[in-house]
Amino acid sequence: QVQVVESGGGLVQPGGSLRLSCAASGITFRTYTMNWYRQAPGKQRELVASITSGGSTNFADSTQGRFTISRDNAKNTVYLQMNSLKPEDTALYYCSAYRRGITTTNYWGQGTQVTVST
Repeated sequence: QVQVVESGGGLVQPGGSLRLSCAASGITFRTYTMNWYRQAPGKQRELVASITSGGSTNFADSTQGRFTISRDNAKNTVYLQMNSLKPEDTALYYCSAYRRGITTTNYWGQGTQVTVST
């Protein structure tokens, strides 16, 4: 059974930092591209950052330079370090495990809330 579980969300003041974690089980983690998405109320879900099985990273323009993504294949975990947070970063943050193949799979977590506010 595949499980994807996010953690680390919370309330932080503008300019602060948070680190989100996403632990996946039931998959060969090292072979998956891991993605972080977010969805704010009334908006579409957007890709925030991704890291491939080979370690290549990609970021949304709005988070470039402020967010970093990393993975620890020994722990089956991906991290999203968020610095210089802004109120517009407030959203529900989701992790997904994606692999393209004969059967393309994309497993989602339930999300963790990040609120940036005074």
